[in-house]
This record gives sequence, structure tokens and C-alpha cells, in this order.
Amino acid sequence: MNADQTRSLGSGTFGGAEQTTRPERRPVAWSGGADIGLLLLRLAVGGLFFAHGAQKVFGVWGGFGPNRTAEALQGYGFLAQASTLAWVTGLVELIAGALVVVGLFTPLAAAALLAIKIVAVVVKWGAPFYAAAAPDALELDVLLGLGAAALIFTGAGRVSLDKGRTWQRRPLPYAWLCVILGVGAALLVLFTLRR
Repeated sequence: MNADQTRSLGSGTFGGAEQTTRPERRPVAWSGGADIGLLLLRLAVGGLFFAHGAQKVFGVWGGFGPNRTAEALQGYGFLAQASTLAWVTGLVELIAGALVVVGLFTPLAAAALLAIKIVAVVVKWGAPFYAAAAPDALELDVLLGLGAAALIFTGAGRVSLDKGRTWQRRPLPYAWLCVILGVGAALLVLFTLRR
């Protein structure tokens, strides 16, 4: 392509005889602002999941503990393995939440958290959406699930332990794999453990 073909017409003369070139645009690049935003997202999403896991496993911060969590799960139709599911859910929230906070194995950890929220939304379907309408509303589950999904696709950013890892350099294939794993885990729990 000839350089003259890429020039734009100038406005200096009526017929456009004078030609000027556009300054080259700076390419869109990753910014420090995006890294700070992802850090804040990781702290919020991972921190809340970690706190919910601690409530389920240890009964802290007004949590149910494993026994009352198992009773709540039975109310949602998980009759056969409610106690085991309560422990697994709490431990996954604790461990995966902590991994998201520090930004280590972020796509896989976020996929585990997404699976938990897919199950929560399915079993609560029909409940009010907004938290102001009911204490067991869908709003927080949807928000945390979408936050986890966002982290699957964006990765942890450069302020993380994942910095420079393969899944951060080429995030899309790993993101889709982790989404498939997360959705698969959710469907497995829903179809095998719920009556």
C-alpha cells in the first residue's frame, strides 16, 4: 500500500491539494488502573467468599457452622449428603476465596466459586431478587457469581501471584476451560446430590 493512500485530506485549501497525515494512535495497552481495579475486585469477591466459608466451617461472624449449614442444605433438597456438602462448600469457599484474594490459580479458584453460586441461584430460584425484599434473596448470589465469572475471564491482574503465568498471558482458552469445569461441577452437585 502506498503511503499516499493512507493520508487524510487536509483542510488548508479548497480542493484538498494540501495533505496531512494523522498522528499515530497509541495502542490500547494494559494499565495500572486495570490492575488496581482487579485487585479491588479480587479482595471483594474472594474476601466475601472466604468469610462465608469461615461462617460455614467455623461458625464465626454469625455463621451457622457445619451442622446448621447441613440443616439449611437439607431444606434446599440436599438430603443424602448434606453434612458432607456443608463441609465441602465451606472448605471450597475458604480455600478458593483465599486463592482469589492473593491471585493464585485465579481462573480455577474463581470457577469453583462460580459453581457454588450457580447451585445457590438454582436452588433459590423463585425467591425475591433484591436483598431488601427478603433475607435469602438472590441478589448477593448473582453478584458474587458474576464477580467470580469476571475474574475467570480477566485473570488476577499484575498485582497477584499469577503474574506471568500461562493462564494470565493467554487467558481466553483457560477461561473457557474453567467455565466448563465450574458449570460441570455445579450440574454434578445439582443432579447427583439434590432430590
